[in-house]
Order: sequence, then C-alpha cells, then structure tokens
Amino acid sequence: LDMSKLPEYAVGGTIHIVVNNQVAFTTDPKYSRSSAYCTDVAKGMDVPVFHVNGDDVEAVVWVMELATEWRMKWKTDAVIDIVCYRKYGHNEIDEPMFTQPLMYKVIQQHPSAL
Repeated sequence: LDMSKLPEYAVGGTIHIVVNNQVAFTTDPKYSRSSAYCTDVAKGMDVPVFHVNGDDVEAVVWVMELATEWRMKWKTDAVIDIVCYRKYGHNEIDEPMFTQPLMYKVIQQHPSAL
C-alpha cells in the first residue's frame, strides 16, 4: 500500500485481500491494535475498504467483482476485508476453547457456510 502512489511502482492498482479470521492466537482483537479495523491502515492512502461477511459466499463474490471494477475504472488500490473465523483455532496445537472461550462457544454453535 505504501508504495502504490510512487510512479516507479505503479501497476494500475492492486486488490489487497485480508482474510480476517479475528484471531490473534492468545490476544483478543481489542488488544491487538489501536484502530477499529485491521484495514484502517488503508485510510491514510485514500483507498476504499470493502468489509464483507465471509459466511455470505455470494456477497464475497459480489465484493470481489466490485473491487475489480473499482481498480479497472480508477487504476488505484482497493482492500477487501473478509470477516470470518477459524473453526478449529489458530493451529493444530491451539485449543481455542482455552485461548478464546467466548468466541469459540459461539463458533461451535454457528452453522457452516458450506
């Protein structure tokens, strides 16, 4: 993002995709950054950020198409923030009911998108 406005690095815009699984291992998201969204860094670059629910597959496709149209028309970057979750925790040795108990109680009861 930081180099996107430099003529020597211009590529006519880049689509940045954030798979925002809301897990920072043992750190609650409210303690992992000083901004509301992990994509707030794009605000300083005048880059549009599209937040989309990862459970809504059709909405994700629509936002991907929208960001592509933006890039093609304006030749600038766009950011897509796919808000989702890790169903089984951070990695194979993580026990999410220990590291993120409230979130994973909800996730266990949440229907799968597929």
